[in-house]
Amino acid sequence: MMNETSSYTIEEVAGLLKVSKLTVYDLIKKGVLPAYRVGRQMRVDEEDLKQYKTNMRMSQPIAAAEVPKQRQEAEPDGRPNVMISGQDISMDMLSKHLENAIQETPLRKYKGSLNSLIDMYQGKCDIVSLHLYDAETGQYNAPYVKRILSGEPFCLINVVLRKAGLYVQKGNPKNIQGWEDLKRTDIRIINREKGSGARVLLNEQLGLLGVNPADVKGYGEIVTDHYAVASQVSSGQADAGIGAQHAAHMGSVDFIPLIDEQYDIVVLKKHEQLLKAVKEILNSEEYKANLSHLNGYHTKLTGKVMFET
Repeated sequence: MMNETSSYTIEEVAGLLKVSKLTVYDLIKKGVLPAYRVGRQMRVDEEDLKQYKTNMRMSQPIAAAEVPKQRQEAEPDGRPNVMISGQDISMDMLSKHLENAIQETPLRKYKGSLNSLIDMYQGKCDIVSLHLYDAETGQYNAPYVKRILSGEPFCLINVVLRKAGLYVQKGNPKNIQGWEDLKRTDIRIINREKGSGARVLLNEQLGLLGVNPADVKGYGEIVTDHYAVASQVSSGQADAGIGAQHAAHMGSVDFIPLIDEQYDIVVLKKHEQLLKAVKEILNSEEYKANLSHLNGYHTKLTGKVMFET
């Protein structure tokens, strides 16, 4: 009897590799991890995953005893490992660079912008990525950070500029052009979780139009990352969804750019050495070059301090 090859979903691969789903999608996009689509779902064969891990071990031979363990317990000075929160692949890249700079393996959380910022206020995060649009001021991030981290000296630094807008099905069969179309009765959206930058952007734009979110079909239907939004639209389960340009290609959808999104990180100034290391990484040509290879990412402001107290 022939044995069928086992396969994994993207979520399962992310769990096995201990990385974000965005990182897995990027590996697939770069062609280093083979994948295929079954219906609406992408899968990776077990043998291909094993081969990828073998290739990584051969290209980066490190003795097991030398690999720093990610741990929650305190270091000798009473401070836990550096915690980075954010869902974008640029944060995974920052983590890798930072590991070399501080000789410590950063821990990773994959939370949305607002929830990550609240975690920082509660002392649970050291570096938080944000793309929170404030319609009242027309600014990104600074208004939210000033309100939530009131009294805490901080530094807000740009990581990348990227386009945000709407995913629609290939060919845009429903002729969706912008935010106003989301209130049409023949349009169903797929939404993001509370606290995510995409959901904040949607709420702010609906507010500007005077539209009650409850009147938008699909507003209560939730997924937790850009790729899942794109997948729902591609499969026809939704007509539109909010996201960043870089996920459109992997999700096999068309993209309607509507706003230039400012993706920043915030670091508390009391962590002087950490802040110094982060600034050096973001301003390095190597990090900027890595970012520029990603679809829809622009680095003209990368490393620039956008606001500080």
